[in-house]
Amino acid sequence: MTTHNSRYEFISQAKLPTRFGNFVIHGFLDTEKDQEHVALSYGEWEESDTVPIRIHSECLTGDALFSTRCDCGFQLEKALQNIVEKGSGVILYLRQEGRGIGLLNKVRAYNLQDQGYDTVEANEHLGFDADLREYGICKTILATLNIQNVEIMTNNPKKILALESMGINVVARKPIDHGITNDNKHYLRTKTSKLGHQFDPDTLK
Repeated sequence: MTTHNSRYEFISQAKLPTRFGNFVIHGFLDTEKDQEHVALSYGEWEESDTVPIRIHSECLTGDALFSTRCDCGFQLEKALQNIVEKGSGVILYLRQEGRGIGLLNKVRAYNLQDQGYDTVEANEHLGFDADLREYGICKTILATLNIQNVEIMTNNPKKILALESMGINVVARKPIDHGITNDNKHYLRTKTSKLGHQFDPDTLK
């Protein structure tokens, strides 16, 4: 495997058995931000194949602590299941907690949401843009894994635009409307109305 951008470096890989199946974990470093990211790959493919992927931003509260304030943990599990069912695919797991504001600022944003702010208003009240995430490392990850054509599991059209701007061929988008709860419906409505995410309106009533 080789690196394809001096800012982003491939570090190493190892087997990663999970309760969903046997994956391989690939480690990458953003040398400019000294930030670590990983990809989980499953199965094999040729360069011409269309590979199922999900770009998933780290969410400690949802992914590891089982929070129902968001749908992140539910989406991650569903994406892993989908990849195993299809026989191949990749999770690009990016360390961008709280849409890029970090864990402790995310807790501060949650506190503001408890007071009535929505998720966008809370970030902005703390002095951040609504979404600070970057996707530049995705090009290096996909190139390292010999992927040019993708079927992306997402509700966020900005991820599609980011991939296309880097020359990745997005063959299809697969919705991942999974994990909608009474605790996160308002959050998801805000992401739909203010951030352009695509959900079936009937699921958010």
